[in-house]
Amino acid sequence: MRWSTRVTQDAAGARTGRVALFALFAALLPAAPAWAVPAFAREMDVPCSTCHTLAYGPALTAFGRNFKLHGYSLGTQKTIPVSADLIASYTHTETDQPAAPHYSTNNNLAFDGASLYVGGRIADHFGAFLQVGYDGIARHTQWGFLDARYAQDFAFGDTRALIGVSVNNYPTVQDPWNSTYAWQFPFPGPRLANGPAAAPQINGFYATQALGATVYAMIDDLVYLEAGGYRKFSDRLQEDFGVKDPQSEHGIDGTAPYWRAALQRSAGAHYASIGVIGFAPDAQSPQERPVGTDNYTDLGLDATYQFADGGPHTFNAYASYVREKQRLFATTALGGSSSVGNDLNQLNLSGQYAYLQTYALTLAYFQTTGNVNHALYAPAAFFGSASGSPDSRGYTLQLEYIPFGKIDSIARPFMNMRVGLQYTGYTRFNGGDANYDGAGHSARDNNTLFLFFWMII
Repeated sequence: MRWSTRVTQDAAGARTGRVALFALFAALLPAAPAWAVPAFAREMDVPCSTCHTLAYGPALTAFGRNFKLHGYSLGTQKTIPVSADLIASYTHTETDQPAAPHYSTNNNLAFDGASLYVGGRIADHFGAFLQVGYDGIARHTQWGFLDARYAQDFAFGDTRALIGVSVNNYPTVQDPWNSTYAWQFPFPGPRLANGPAAAPQINGFYATQALGATVYAMIDDLVYLEAGGYRKFSDRLQEDFGVKDPQSEHGIDGTAPYWRAALQRSAGAHYASIGVIGFAPDAQSPQERPVGTDNYTDLGLDATYQFADGGPHTFNAYASYVREKQRLFATTALGGSSSVGNDLNQLNLSGQYAYLQTYALTLAYFQTTGNVNHALYAPAAFFGSASGSPDSRGYTLQLEYIPFGKIDSIARPFMNMRVGLQYTGYTRFNGGDANYDGAGHSARDNNTLFLFFWMII
C-alpha cells in the first residue's frame, strides 16, 4: 500500500537536459498505490484474499474486479471505512549514484511513507476510494488517488449490462485489470535508484494534477467499454490538496480523451482478458504557452491470464504494449527537442506463481524503445544518453512472503503484512550498455536490490 501516484516523469519547462532533471525528480515522487485495504474486507466481512490474488496488493480476483466495477458498494457491513499503512525499504545499487536529498549515494534505509485510506459504500450503487499520504522520501503530505463511482445493473431483454461512472484523478487507476500502468508490477518499487529516462504519458504523468470522468459498461460479463476525459485542476486547487509547485507543471491543455475496451472470459479455473487502451493529451508548461502545445497519442494493447482452482497453486500473467506518437511543437520551439515528430514504445511482461497465497515468485521483463533525439535525451552522468536514444530493457525478479490476509489468519482482516526481496537488472539503459551516458557508466551500474516491508491495518 504505497503513496498513490506512480508518477515517474518531469515534463516541466523547456526540458533541455530533461533526462537528468527527470531522474532527480522521480526519486522524490510517490510510487505504487495502495490498492487493497482492510476497510473493504471489513465492509464485505470476508478476508482480503477474496478480492486479491496474494491476500492483499494490486492483483484482483474475479470477485475483486466485480466489487470495484460495482462502485465499491456491494457491502452491507456497518464498519468504519478507514485503513492505514506504512512501508519501509532498503535499496542497494550496483554502483554509488547521486544522492537524493536526505539520503546517501548507496545502501539506503528509508521510511517510504504512510497513508490513510477512506473507502467503501456511501449509498446504494455509490462508493469511493480516497487516499491521503505522507511521503517519507519526499517528506511531504498530499492527497493521493481518488476513484468515486456510481454503478448499477440493467437488463435489456436477454442482455445484462453493468453501467457506471468513475470520477478519478489518475488515468488507469479506475481500470479493473492489473495490466495497465497504475496496477502494473512492480509494487512497490525502488525510489532511491536511477530508472530509464522515458515513458509514455499514460504512465502517471498527470496523476493528482487532473480530474477525469469516464462512463463504462460491462456487457454480459464479456465486453467492457469505457470512454471519458481529463482536465487539469487549477493551480490553487492543487495547492489546497498538497501538490507541490503546480505552476511549473507540464499539464493538460484542454480536455484529454481516454478510452478503453476489453474482452474477458472464464472457463473453470482459467480466466483471460485482452484489451485496448488510449489516451491523447495536449500538454504545455507556462514557458511553452506562448509557442504552443505538445501533442501525444498513446495507444496500447494488454492481456491478462489467471489460474486459480481453489487449491494451493495460483498463477497470474500480464502483458502490455503502449505506442506513443509525439508531436512536440512547444518543446521543439524552445530547443528541448531535435524534431517535432517522435515515437516511444513500451513493453511490460510479468508472470507470478504463488503457493497458498503466501509465498510468491514474480518474473518480469520490460523494454522501452524510441527514435534518436539528441536534445530530448541529452548526455548527463547517470541520467542521460550519449547516443540520444531512450532505449532501455531489463528484468525484475521478486520473492514475497505474505503471512496474513487469509480466511484462517489471526486478526483478519485487520492484520496484513508483506515482505519482499526484489532485484532489477538492466541489459540496456538510455540507449546503450557500456558508457551509455557519456560519463563512463554502464547499464548494469543501475542494477538494484530492493528489500521492502509493507504493513496495513
